[in-house]
Amino acid sequence: IDPTKVTRSALENAASIAGLILTTECLIAEEPEEEQPMPPGGMDGMGGMGGMM
Repeated sequence: IDPTKVTRSALENAASIAGLILTTECLIAEEPEEEQPMPPGGMDGMGGMGGMM
């Protein structure tokens, strides 16, 4: 393997990726999700059939 060809290939690939980033003008990355607090257990506050009493 010729080191010159490896370097040239790496530079060509880097330039290609840089060109794609510049032309698309956006990148997609995962945003870290914040953990939500757990809701309380049970079924308190659930109405049911109002006016039946």
